[in-house]
Parts: sequence; C-alpha cells; structure tokens
Amino acid sequence: MSKRDYYEILGISKNASTDEIKKAYRTLARKFHPDVNKESGAEAKFKEINEAYSALSDNQKRAQYDQFGHAGPQFGGGRFEGFDFSDLFRGGGFSAEMGGSPFEDLFETFFGGGGRRTSGPRRGDDLRYDMTISLEEAAKGIEREIDLPHYVACQSCKGTGARPGTNPSKCGTCKGSGQVRRAQRTMLGSFTQITTCPDCGGTGEAITSLCIECHGKGQIKKSHKVDVKIPAGVDTGNKLRISKAGDAGEKGGGPGDLYIFISVKDHPLFHRDGADIHYKVLLTFTNAALGTVIEIPTIDGKADLKVPAGTQPNSVLKMREKGMPHLNSRARGDQYVHIEIETPTNLTREQSEHLRKFSQMRGEEKQ
Repeated sequence: MSKRDYYEILGISKNASTDEIKKAYRTLARKFHPDVNKESGAEAKFKEINEAYSALSDNQKRAQYDQFGHAGPQFGGGRFEGFDFSDLFRGGGFSAEMGGSPFEDLFETFFGGGGRRTSGPRRGDDLRYDMTISLEEAAKGIEREIDLPHYVACQSCKGTGARPGTNPSKCGTCKGSGQVRRAQRTMLGSFTQITTCPDCGGTGEAITSLCIECHGKGQIKKSHKVDVKIPAGVDTGNKLRISKAGDAGEKGGGPGDLYIFISVKDHPLFHRDGADIHYKVLLTFTNAALGTVIEIPTIDGKADLKVPAGTQPNSVLKMREKGMPHLNSRARGDQYVHIEIETPTNLTREQSEHLRKFSQMRGEEKQ
C-alpha cells in the first residue's frame, strides 16, 4: 500500500511556511492524540501526522522529500531520527523524559499548562485612560489634570498583606515554591504537570493574620490626580505613556505605567488630513469672476485669502502653514480651501438684462 503525501496528511500546500506547518501539526495532534481521541485508528493517524511533521519541519529532510518523495533515504521506514518536539512546543509548564530524549512542552497541547509564578516582587499593572480633545486643543497642545482611580501599596502593612507586627509564613501546600506538581501517565511515558499553587496563588506564602486595611491584598484603591501634557499635533490613535503612574506592584515590585489614548473630535468646519486642514467656501459668481479677498477661518483664527479673478468651481486654493503642527516638530501643514460657486437665483429684470448683454458680448448662444 502506497504512503500518503506528507503535505496531504497535514492539509497544507507545498509552499507552506514553517509556521503554517507547525500550526497544522498542533491542530491535528490535538485532534488525534490517543489520550484525547479514543476512536479506532486515532493512534495510527497520530503516528502518521508525527511522521509527516518530522519530515517537513526539517529543511534538509523537506528538500529531500520534495525531490525524491518517499523514496528518499530519510523516509524508508517512518523513523523519527533527530525529531525534537521541544522546538515545536517550547515555553510551557511541562518537564519529562522518554527514552533519553527531552520533551519540554509537547503535552501542554493536550493537558494545559500552568503558568509559573515567582514568589518575589511583581510589577504592577499598566493602566489605560481614554482622553477626548477638540481639534483646537490638538493644534495648540494642552495640559489636563485627570482623576485616576488605581491601586497603591497599603501603607499600613507596607504591601505585605499581613497585619503589622506579623509576617507571612510558608505556604503549606507548595512548601513555599509557589507551584504544585501532578504526575500523569500516557502512552508516551510519564509526565509531570507544573501549575500555580491554588492556595497561595504562586506567592509561596500564607498570611495567617490579615491586614485590616487591605484585607491581605497588600494594595488599596485610591483616587490619584495626574497631570497630563498633550503635545501639539496629536491625532486620534496617538497614545502617551506616563511612566510609573499605573497600579502599584506586589511585594515591593515597581508600579506599572499609564497609557493615555487620544481621540480628537470632528470639527464642524474643518476636515483634517494628517497635518493638513480642508475647508469649503461658497463664492458668488461675480466674486469668482472678478476676484476678491475674503476672510477665512483657520485653526489659529481669521485670515485673509486672495481669490484670483476667473476662479473656477471646485478650485482649491492653498494657505501655507495654516494647518496643524506636525507632532514633535516646528513644521506645520497647510490649509486647503475648496471653492464652490453660488449660482444667482430670483434675478431682477435689470440683472437678467445685464447678464444677457454679457453673454452676447462673449458670443454665447442663447439657451
């Protein structure tokens, strides 16, 4: 019976990347592992998947397979020489030995891994604050004081969580390690799963007399005023980091950071495009034909704009450096004025006669 194509087994194309090969293997391994799938043929399918991955995850073996197929020297008996599962599933909470070959995290895929937590100081959480400002504030930059509720170290217990005058003791469940181990037997050998201690939460300590202020948490929530400086030129999506303004850490760990996410409100007159400002103005027919000077609103206030004679509808006039400042720069964008022409209505008889004479002078045909 001929062997199936390795690419077909993993359900990938022959141009699949290394990451795509790993992803396909992990998905199929979860589905057909004999300890998970008790259906008939699951074990054979699992071995077939491993054989395919063994060949395609190694660049040299893959090249030989692509050239010679199953007739290549590496694929004569479904062997797995040099196949190291630790490269595929590195970084979880398992340790094991099987036949002298190390398997670090293969079975995290099937049994789940417990994160390892140390019992030492832990940095506090970062915080996010959403701030909405006007376009004028974004143009000039502002300073704003915000009221931020966050966790600070309990002053009564100095962050230990224990009543003053007492000290935490070693956790009796994990003996101070912060981790518990659970042995499991599978068809591939015995494995030890390491998880966070459920009693101490990974700290390795047990508090027998809780602080009455923080109830053993080592932190209390308080409102804190923070001065925020928003630089000129910010736009929606920009974020600012204020170092050490986040939640307090645990067991003497440093505080996290505060991130300010900026949102700039839409303006009733202006449309912003990066550092440029766009504005629409309606001109009379005569002003567009004869030319004029008009007063235009800008982000900095009123400014005069010279409209040249003969300006056509949909023309765009540029006002240099009347746009938004570039962030962290002295340069500024421009303001673009889009011209719309107003067609006169309800003309008097005299006005209509003047327009007819003007049309005749230009040689225009009557409509």
